Amino acid sequence: MTDAASNTPATPPPSPWERERPTRTRVAPARAPLSRERVVEAAFTVLDRQGLDGLSMRQVAAELGVTVSALYAHVRSKDDLLELMYTRLFDGFEMPEPDPERWQEQVRDYARSGRRRLRSHRDMARISMAHVPFTAELLPHVEALLAVFRTAGLPDRIAAEAGDLISTYIDGFVLEEGMWQDRADQHGGDGSSLARPDWREMAEEMRNYFSALPEEDFPHLRALSGLMVSDSSDERFDIGVEIILRGLASYLPDREKGRPGD
Repeated sequence: MTDAASNTPATPPPSPWERERPTRTRVAPARAPLSRERVVEAAFTVLDRQGLDGLSMRQVAAELGVTVSALYAHVRSKDDLLELMYTRLFDGFEMPEPDPERWQEQVRDYARSGRRRLRSHRDMARISMAHVPFTAELLPHVEALLAVFRTAGLPDRIAAEAGDLISTYIDGFVLEEGMWQDRADQHGGDGSSLARPDWREMAEEMRNYFSALPEEDFPHLRALSGLMVSDSSDERFDIGVEIILRGLASYLPDREKGRPGD
C-alpha cells in the first residue's frame, strides 16, 4: 500500500507479536535508603575533600542528594555527626588484655594506632580535640587503657592522668602534621613557603641554619643542630612516646623501674 499524496509506502500495521509485547519502560535504579551509616560516610567524603571548615549539614545532604531536613531523621545536629564520625574511627579496635610485663609495648601500640586512626581522614585531630571521649561507645576503650596503667602498677593519680596525656600528645602531633600538609597543598609545594611537601629538604635547611648561628649566642642550638629536626615524622612521634613512657615509669615502685626497656 502506498500513500498517494506523498508517493511513499504507508506505515504497516503492528505485527501480532508486537501487539502482544509489553511496553518497554525505563526503570530508574533503586536508591539505597538513607541511614545513619550513609550519612557518616558522606560526611567523611566531604571532610576529606573540603576539611572541617567546609563540612556542613548542607554539604553532606548535597553529597547524598537529599534535603538537609532528611538528615535530621538520623543525626541530631552537626556536633552529633562529628561525634559519630569520631566514634566510627574505633570500629574494630580492641585493646589487648593488660599485661604488666608488656605495658609499655601496649601503650606504644595504642599510640601508633591512634595516630593512624586520626590520619585516616582529614582534620580528625581537630574533631578529636573538641570532643570528650566519654560516650557510651567509647567508654570501654577508656576503661581498657586505664586498666593497662593500673595493672602496670602506676599510682592511681598518675594512671588517671596518663590516658589524657597520651591522647593529647597524639592529637597535637597529628594536628601539626595536618596543618603542615594543608599549607603545603595551599602553596603547591613550589618552594616559596616553609610548607613544603618535601620535609627532608626543609629539615636539612633548618639543620644548616642552626649550625651557622653565632656560637656565643646560641651554643645549644649549634651543638644540637644535627638532632633538632628529624626528617621522619614516625621517628619524631616514637621519640615523644618514649619520653612520656619513661616519665610514667618513674612513678612505678623501685622494683619495677629496672626492667629492660623502661
